[in-house]
Amino acid sequence: MSSRLPSSEFAARLDAIRGSLVDTVADAALWFDATNIEYLSGFNHVQTERPVALVVTDDRVELVVPRLELERASEIERLDRVRSYFDYPQSDPIGTVVETLRELDVRCVAADMDSAPGTMGYHGPSLSDSVEVVEQAWADRMRWEKTDAEIDCIRESVRWANLGHQYLANLTTVGAHPITVSQRASMEASRAMLDTLGDRYVVRTRGVGPVHVGYISGSQTARPHGYTPNERLSEGDVIITGATANVDGYHSELERTMFLGDPSDDDRYYFELMLEAQELAIDALGPDVPVDYVDHVVWEYFEEQGVADLAQHHVGHNIGLGAHEPPYLDRGWADHCADPNTDHTESDADIGAGQVYTIEPGLYTETAGYRHSDTVLVTDSGTETLTYFPRDIESNTIRA
Repeated sequence: MSSRLPSSEFAARLDAIRGSLVDTVADAALWFDATNIEYLSGFNHVQTERPVALVVTDDRVELVVPRLELERASEIERLDRVRSYFDYPQSDPIGTVVETLRELDVRCVAADMDSAPGTMGYHGPSLSDSVEVVEQAWADRMRWEKTDAEIDCIRESVRWANLGHQYLANLTTVGAHPITVSQRASMEASRAMLDTLGDRYVVRTRGVGPVHVGYISGSQTARPHGYTPNERLSEGDVIITGATANVDGYHSELERTMFLGDPSDDDRYYFELMLEAQELAIDALGPDVPVDYVDHVVWEYFEEQGVADLAQHHVGHNIGLGAHEPPYLDRGWADHCADPNTDHTESDADIGAGQVYTIEPGLYTETAGYRHSDTVLVTDSGTETLTYFPRDIESNTIRA
């Protein structure tokens, strides 16, 4: 299984962009978004107050970066030129971008946004102050469906996320601190991944390992995005885990509701409702199925069971380079696609083969939450659940 995208992936993506560019009045396409820059060029960076811009014409690929990224960006062979400004705010990042466009004889640019995002306090002029700008979201839309090479990376992520999750379960005991358990499981799984892949591992993290696992416990599970509490684990705790691994920028998602000691009758009741809802969602998923249908199926089940008031979010989302990507398995997705403020088409309201979803309906009482998440690939003929840690209640009960 591959742990690195081949160069041919980037060539195909750039070809697709140039095909879209031909159908517009623009002379070039431009991106400020860090994830889309990575997707199209292979240059990954942390988006900060220092803008980075990727410019693609019919025969050139150029990148504008702050000085501190110059050497790293220059290592990417598919970039024809890398230009740099020194820093922000002492330099003029957008001025450097405009100068690059002028040297490429660009009079109109199709851009993902009219200026760099206001990350970490950045404020700057608009591109349209200096050049004609038309909007495009080509890379965002291309990322919905994954190629075989992307799916291979996600499968590899699943493999290491599962190992990390098993370490997490093995280390979980009464009296342990959830933060130190999470750190140890992440470290041991990352060590195993690095030792196994060796030179095949593509560096994508700073200061941490490629596998990340952890959990929230106790009353924090009643909040879908609760924090890991500063309290040691106790008998009877409900735990919601999370595991992923970074494989050349791609991610998977594995979450389980677990119990430290025998679950109570209420725990069993809500766990089984959650599990049935997840199974209904996976069964509803498939090619050409309306995206919003999956969430409708789960919501109708929750209403039938009288627990709709305990649901706090939609069923799931696409996943890949981003941890959360559209389409979203949400009852409002069809209306969203029809909204004139989006550039979606009628066909975007349906699920497509190659899309990869998290399936994670949850129920949240006043004292605890219950949610599994699995990563599911949509194929030409149905679906394939990529994550494989057991989902039944007995396998997710930890006893001394």
